[in-house]
Amino acid sequence: MTHAQSDLPKLGSPAERALAGAGITQFIQLTEMSEKELLRLHGVGPHAIKTLRLALQARGLSFRAG
Repeated sequence: MTHAQSDLPKLGSPAERALAGAGITQFIQLTEMSEKELLRLHGVGPHAIKTLRLALQARGLSFRAG
């Protein structure tokens, strides 16, 4: 899935591939996952988590607790 088909913020290619590979293409899906779960995806690291966390906070949302 290309970035144009996703509403996720721009991330590094490895993180974008990891999220797409896990079927995460829409912003709201991030609220169903914890940071720990996302960090288990190969290609998703602390920088991607920070970017996603800030984008969630800007929308008044957050990762799932846990």
